[in-house]
Amino acid sequence: MPKTVVGVSGSLGCLTALHRAAAEARLRRAELWAVLAWETPGGELGGRYSAHVSAVAQCRATAGDRLREALDAAFGPGRPEVTVQGITVWGSPGAALVGCAQDPDDLLVVGTEARGPLRRLLHRSVARYCQTHAVCPVLAVPPSPLLATYDTTHRRNLWHMPLDSREAARPVQ
Repeated sequence: MPKTVVGVSGSLGCLTALHRAAAEARLRRAELWAVLAWETPGGELGGRYSAHVSAVAQCRATAGDRLREALDAAFGPGRPEVTVQGITVWGSPGAALVGCAQDPDDLLVVGTEARGPLRRLLHRSVARYCQTHAVCPVLAVPPSPLLATYDTTHRRNLWHMPLDSREAARPVQ
């Protein structure tokens, strides 16, 4: 059975991707796999040399909790009209998503976000990794326009800049 694999990070931006993936899974009559990748603190080296198995188990449990919270935030108590499987994978997000979408009939859905030059330098793009390495089609979903308005307002609030209510009330293009 084909599947629609979607990356979940627990961020507001992933909610748009989750909704789009559910719609695509419904259209394709496919299962929806919501995948949350997690790593131990310190990345790969932290997990490799950690003598504390309980720390890894705690990270795995926290990832499961974040996945459940993201699915509840996206769909509420009622799930979409497709079979949903929540999967947590230990590893980097791009590799985890590509690893879950191995069949050419699958669809991989990833959220994108506006990224400034500094953020592009420090963090690799998961969407770009998936587009480069996936064997199936990849659907890159841009963030909701409301998220951009939220981010702008949040930034202005952090810097204690005055908020203009007319700017928040203007229609989204």
